[in-house]
Parts: sequence; structure tokens; C-alpha cells
Amino acid sequence: MIHRIENERLIIEVNETGAELYSLKSKKTGTEYLWQGNPEYWEGRSPILFPICGRLFGGRYVYEDKTYEMPIHGIVKTAEFTVQNISDKEIDFTLVSDTSTKKQYPFDFKFIIKYALKDNGLGITYIVKNDGEKEMPFSFGAHPAFNVPFSNKERFEDYYIEFKQDELERKIFSDKCFDTGKTESYALKGKKLWLKHNLFDNDALFFTTETDSVKLKSNKSENYVEISYKDMTSLGLWHMPKTDAQYVCIEPWHGVPSDEGKVDNLDTKHQMIRLSPKKTYNNSYIIKIAEK
Repeated sequence: MIHRIENERLIIEVNETGAELYSLKSKKTGTEYLWQGNPEYWEGRSPILFPICGRLFGGRYVYEDKTYEMPIHGIVKTAEFTVQNISDKEIDFTLVSDTSTKKQYPFDFKFIIKYALKDNGLGITYIVKNDGEKEMPFSFGAHPAFNVPFSNKERFEDYYIEFKQDELERKIFSDKCFDTGKTESYALKGKKLWLKHNLFDNDALFFTTETDSVKLKSNKSENYVEISYKDMTSLGLWHMPKTDAQYVCIEPWHGVPSDEGKVDNLDTKHQMIRLSPKKTYNNSYIIKIAEK
């Protein structure tokens, strides 16, 4: 089921399946800023990644001497969430662990996603509760895809990602998108990373998070999208490789894929949050729409 909330500036829609953001539309201009999932390129829109980010080597991991299988980005993309609270400007979704989730992730948890509209911004909050009796390792991330261009008067190549610095530290992934543990310096031109379709021919670009926000802008418009995040370990940029897909994903993550050639042990996997029994973890990011 799709749910809709709105304020004076924005309208959003969220799907109960995956608690996935399905639409982010401006009331002022009628512009749909979120990619609408054309399956010719990629049917996702803004999937939520939990309890892993990226791929597991061999599609599996080990925990307490037992092997578990899990798909790319974890278990919640296709899970059915329950709406807990809904008002004009806020909506909350909850997923509670059960026998199905424990076949892939053997922990007792509650995963809560809160969407809240304020002025020209959408705040998305993640709340993870460890309801079990043992430490719970997990990672999580966001994967929103934004339409590029915003209007048919522009081209994909008119757009750029604006950072706060002129040089980034890029994470080096293998050709199968596993972590090599290596990084390299990645120079920008005037703090801008100009978008080109072939930028993603070798899959995603991932950077360590030296900054806490980026902007998606055009050189032909004053309108832009700003994504602000905190306490994240990586920022990814992606669209379907070797296509002319008219979107870009801007992905704040707290986590990394498996190491190249290594099946993860969940107790030693890199960049996992390790939540003590009966404790709660919170994190959030904000999408703002700036229009002149």
C-alpha cells in the first residue's frame, strides 16, 4: 500500500513494502524529484539497506559458526512494514523480526523508519532497537535516486554534484564491487563532480565522508537538491552502468561491501554498528528541495 503525506511545499509517497520513498514532488513547480523506477534501467526508487550495505562475497556470511545467505543490501527491501503513526506531515513504519527474518539475520530487532516534512525538507530517521540478549552487529544505508534532469529543458550532462572541498578520498572497489581496502585521491573541478553517463561504466563511485552534505545542481537552473547526512562512513554515487539512465543515486552509507575474496564473519566485518542488548540506535538524513 502507498501512503501520501504533504505540507505547504512538498508531497511524498511511501510504500509499505520496504518503507521505500516512492515520490518526492514539489507543490510549487509540480516537479517530481525522485526517480520513478523505470525497469528498463532500474526499478528501485529509494530502497533502504539493512542489516548490510552492498554485496556479500558469495552471497553469504558466517555468524557463530553458522552460515547465512543474504541478498545485496540486506533483508528489508522487500519486507512488509507496518504503519505505526501517520499525520498530515509525518509517517512512521516499523518492521519487527520474525522467523522469516531470522533465517537470514538471527537477531531480535525492531527497525523503525520515520518520514517527516518540514518546510522544503524531508527528514528520514532510522531507529534500530536490539530486543535480544546479545550484541547485534548491523550496517544501514540510504539509496535514493533523483531524476536528472529535473526538466526536459536540460540534459544529464548539465548537472553536477557539489561538494565542500576540491579533493575527495575515493574507496577502491573490485570489478565485482567488493572492498579492496584501498583508497585514492579524487580531484574535483571547483568542488564539482560533473555528471556523465560513462562515469558509472565501472559501477558506483564511493567516497569516505569528509563532508556532511552535497548538492545536486544544474548549470542551467537555480533549483537544486541538497542531501545532508551525519555519522555515515561512505557516500556513493551510482546509476545503472553502461546506460543513459536519467537518474543518479546519492547514497549515504554506514557500512561497506565484503572484502574482495573473503566471506564475512559478522563479528569482524568492517564498519558495522554493534548495538548492545536492549539498546537503541538513531541516525538520519535530510533531503531539501531548493527552488527559485
